[in-house]
Amino acid sequence: MLSGRFRGSIKSYWSVGYGAKSLSSRDVLDQHETLSGCLSTLPKKAKVVICGGGVMGAAVAYHLARRGWGDKTILIEKERVGSGSRWHASGLVGAFKPSLAQVKLAQSSIRLLQDLEARGRPTGWKQCGSLLLARTRDRMTVYRRMKSQSVSWGIQCELVTPKRCQEIWPMLNVDDILGGLWIPGDGVGDPHLLCMSLMREAVENGVGVMEDCAVTSVLSKHDKVCGVETDHGAIECEYFVNCAGFWARQVGQLAKPQVKVPLLPCEHYYLHTKKIDNLDPMTPVVRDPDGYIYLRERDGCILAGGFEPVAKPVYEEEIGSALQRCVAEDWDHFHILLQELLKRVPSLNQAVLHKLCNGLEAFSPDCKWIVGEAPEKLHPATCEDKEEGTSKTKNKEKNLIVGAFECLNGLLMSLHDCDQCEILQMFNYHVAAGMKTVGISAAGGVAEATADEIIDGYTKYDMYELDINRFLGLHNNKRFLRDRVKEVPGVHYGLPYPFHEFETGRNLRLSPIYPTLREKGAVFGQVMGYERPTWFEPVEEEKVNPQEPRPFKIAYTKTFGKPHWFETVQREYWACREAVGLADYSSFTKIDIQSQGREVVDLLQYLCSNNVDVPIGSIIHTGMQNERGGYENDCSLARISENHYMMIAPTIQQTRCKVWLKRHLPRNGCVTLSDVTSMYTAICVMGPFTRNLLSELTDTDLTPSNFPFFTFKELDVGLANGIRAMNLTHTGELGYVLYIPNEFALHVYNRLMTVGEKYGITHVGYYASRSLRVEKFFAFWGQDLDTMTTPLECGRTWRVKFDKDIPFIGREALLRQREEGIRRQYVQLLLTDHDHEMDLWSWGGESIYRDGNYCGQTTTTSYGYTFKKQVCLGFVQNFDKEGNPQPVTNEYVLSGHYEIDIAGIRYAAKVNLHSPNLPTKYPDKERDVYQATRRLHEPEKFLGRHYQP
Repeated sequence: MLSGRFRGSIKSYWSVGYGAKSLSSRDVLDQHETLSGCLSTLPKKAKVVICGGGVMGAAVAYHLARRGWGDKTILIEKERVGSGSRWHASGLVGAFKPSLAQVKLAQSSIRLLQDLEARGRPTGWKQCGSLLLARTRDRMTVYRRMKSQSVSWGIQCELVTPKRCQEIWPMLNVDDILGGLWIPGDGVGDPHLLCMSLMREAVENGVGVMEDCAVTSVLSKHDKVCGVETDHGAIECEYFVNCAGFWARQVGQLAKPQVKVPLLPCEHYYLHTKKIDNLDPMTPVVRDPDGYIYLRERDGCILAGGFEPVAKPVYEEEIGSALQRCVAEDWDHFHILLQELLKRVPSLNQAVLHKLCNGLEAFSPDCKWIVGEAPEKLHPATCEDKEEGTSKTKNKEKNLIVGAFECLNGLLMSLHDCDQCEILQMFNYHVAAGMKTVGISAAGGVAEATADEIIDGYTKYDMYELDINRFLGLHNNKRFLRDRVKEVPGVHYGLPYPFHEFETGRNLRLSPIYPTLREKGAVFGQVMGYERPTWFEPVEEEKVNPQEPRPFKIAYTKTFGKPHWFETVQREYWACREAVGLADYSSFTKIDIQSQGREVVDLLQYLCSNNVDVPIGSIIHTGMQNERGGYENDCSLARISENHYMMIAPTIQQTRCKVWLKRHLPRNGCVTLSDVTSMYTAICVMGPFTRNLLSELTDTDLTPSNFPFFTFKELDVGLANGIRAMNLTHTGELGYVLYIPNEFALHVYNRLMTVGEKYGITHVGYYASRSLRVEKFFAFWGQDLDTMTTPLECGRTWRVKFDKDIPFIGREALLRQREEGIRRQYVQLLLTDHDHEMDLWSWGGESIYRDGNYCGQTTTTSYGYTFKKQVCLGFVQNFDKEGNPQPVTNEYVLSGHYEIDIAGIRYAAKVNLHSPNLPTKYPDKERDVYQATRRLHEPEKFLGRHYQP
């Protein structure tokens, strides 16, 4: 029998809530274990200093100790290890996460919990399973998609009926439930017990722990972490790991230079009942995301909480200790969650309230974890690499620098004087924070990756989507964070529709033509703070009030089937194929790299796998590989002059690619790097009549013999000058990207629109460009390419110049892969029996089947308006009977019958290995001969003399 009763009104809730504060101090959640063997004085020196004695800091210390660095590691905690309140820790451990990278990290955490329990280390782990409920058809679609993805993600799960949901959790009200997803491998744990078990094992393996010790400053010398100052003295170190969780942003500000960790706390509620009779200790976790709530069993009681749609942010400076993180409860704010809890489990009305805890939790601006080495750094290959403790990755990179580059490196080292360096950077500063209430679910995997990066210089996990380099300075602006985090917790349980857009923190980075585009019907998406048109709505010629600006509109796609913008994007698509389309590319990352001598050429030859030593005016498309051959960057380089290049990279690379470049810049300053992203407005005109259009606005000869494909020229356009024009479009269509000094942007735009009217010029958004590039089989970094993908796997071997005079980073890894064979192949798949009007669409992440067997996953997808079919890009693998990947050949790929699983329904698909030639009314030899992916590097007989793909 459930005992007692919840009060029925808000006033009663208040009285019950306050009454809960008189609880006995003997409650199990008020008990904290203590760690023995802690240090009484701070050592003078260590290899690694970890800040934060919570579960994340403990996990990093544990993994460093397992790698043999225990006696080189010191953990500093300003209070007591594991001192955070146990009242505001849900302990939920689920394997399903929004992406494969997060899934693998969560699975690593689960294995750690199981391993510790098997060795007698208490963690509170119970594999009780979890039940996800659905109230709507779209939520059931999400679960069917998760079930489909579970094959590739290695997660056992089962779609269940409402009746089965009630059998799993008898107290549930399932009257409004359409079904659910049962995940038997999920469970719960106790973050405090896990933290203490990890710390005890770390201490036994040599890790030193200093409690009641607060960090006051993180110091750098020669661009590296060199020490930490505390209120108990200073300690020298080579690496610093910010695991301060809730206070990670403040700890980042203690560094010199400051490290930006964009986090801000919100109120977050945990409701605890008194003990409930006959409640099974293995009662599964229930998540009801449509009601924003979850429930679990804890020590015979019910613990419930949720992620309300609109959260209440709090300034963290007001919170000085773990005890202060439990603030006064706000029953009015909690009311929305309480209503849903009582609706889902009516018998909670008969339970006795024990405590409502309002525990503050910190969230990042995009609702993802924050992991990796801070971008406030410089990683030169200089004399400092001789110091003891240099990471293995540096030694590996130096082993690759042979032949001509040894001469260059020696010259640079002889020119460099460490004592003269005054560049403020912070190298070896790592962050593991922003786990958004599920630290126990992330700690094991994130800590393992962090330890690997410190010791080896890289990790086996693809971390780019979680990397702290995904942020700009604007993301750490406190007013921005306070605005944004209001809606971030709600994303946790929100419906994951395609192309999700935040509604807060908008209208930040705007191109000069933004107001005009908005008036022309632009509907905007945001990327790296930039407002980028996604599509253009039809607008009335005559407004009721001409003085009133058109309202700002945010893109949305609230469906998993045919989107409402389908016809609008179709119109824009055909403008690019048969007339002229104009798109705003201003958000693209734009960086000038130059030197007085040939140093910039030699540096780029070392960083790029393609040959960048091309004639002036040429454009080269190249990858920048890491030592494993994966893509750290995928970019275009225009050779402006003998020793000057302009790099165009994906928008999301703005911080990341600068870090990679700075990591390898000569320390003597002979190569300079300038981020000119905000200096130029980029307008792309594409379509068969773009040459005619641009010819009317410039005196420059634009014929293929004078201005061929993949080349650059500085043009006068209209009355403006200094426009950097590039004969490419990033979509495969004929056209140009004009990089216009901002003061001329509106003038050039107006001239293009005026003259382009007779050519049928149309505004084009990102979605149309995406459709064009997917049909043309163009891979984009961050969507198809990542740090684990190599050029050999995605049909770009012809862009890798193994015989360059200066060996590039990753050359040896790619040579090995060429010798041994690739284990996966990038392909294009056209769905042949899919009805785009009636069927659910592929949006990426779907399982691919070959001859009935799972063989890979899709990456980017779109509708192909020329093919009149759904088009999927993705990777195909060749698994043996044991599930081990074997070499993949063209013959293997082409000989199979393929299907794509979309939410449980498999659709037949035709496979392509290279870019198709699409039928067009206006064929163009220059454009059509170019293929983004190809089997062999064939001569481009139709292209101009400067063509360098």
